[in-house]
Amino acid sequence: MLLMHLGLIVAVAVVLYPVILVCKTAFAPGSQLGLTASPIPDGISTEHFRDLFGQEAGGELLFLRHAANSLIVAILTTIVGVALSTTAAYALSRFRFPGRKAGLSMFLVVQMFPATLLLLPLYVILNNLGLLNSIAGLVLVYATTAIPFCVWTLKGYFDSLPRELEEAARIDGASQWMIFRKIILPLARPGIAVTALFSFMTAWNEFIMASTFMTNQNRYTLPVLIQQSVTEHTADYGLFAAGAVVTSIPVMIAFYVLQRYLVGGLTAGAVKG
Repeated sequence: MLLMHLGLIVAVAVVLYPVILVCKTAFAPGSQLGLTASPIPDGISTEHFRDLFGQEAGGELLFLRHAANSLIVAILTTIVGVALSTTAAYALSRFRFPGRKAGLSMFLVVQMFPATLLLLPLYVILNNLGLLNSIAGLVLVYATTAIPFCVWTLKGYFDSLPRELEEAARIDGASQWMIFRKIILPLARPGIAVTALFSFMTAWNEFIMASTFMTNQNRYTLPVLIQQSVTEHTADYGLFAAGAVVTSIPVMIAFYVLQRYLVGGLTAGAVKG
């Protein structure tokens, strides 16, 4: 038992070490990376955070503007992703129709391709729809990327719910929509929490698509803003680290709020395919 605990402590230390180094860079004075492996900074300074929150363009605070863009995109992506995933997963779990297995297989195949492979076709589609450089276009792209994983997770969770509950409700006169809304969705909260968190993280942390489809600085999201602190000619790693620390806070809050649902949702969604 002692060896097991020691092994777990070492594993946790290895995983957290890069995170601690990022925090060290964020709070250490100067813009360069520390040359020592020690996680303890030589001094403590909040200059990078002041610079991050103080960046302006046209009299507007860039960080607040881009944080609002990221929050709007992440929330809308979560709403769209959860709404489409729950209905699609329930249909795939409970109904038998032509193309059901092919659809499930296609969802799985899509997950095998990297997102960068879809940049060109997505760019063409958004351009033809007039959605380039728009929040709506970015939400559409992010929701499309998140939905396959969400559908598979929720489909597995719906499979684990007893059908007898629906049959009893149907005997009592409940419609299919009422069964889904009043019985299935409340029971599926752990699975929905997992899909909501995944959709939120997909939109909050993504950089490549945001930098490709957004050309107006006022429409940038936080990852694009943070990346600009490390360019080909200049590199302010302290500012970059400070931005990474601040950007990770909403995700940590979401994990903390949804933690009681996450384990059950992930394990139940992985039981059946």
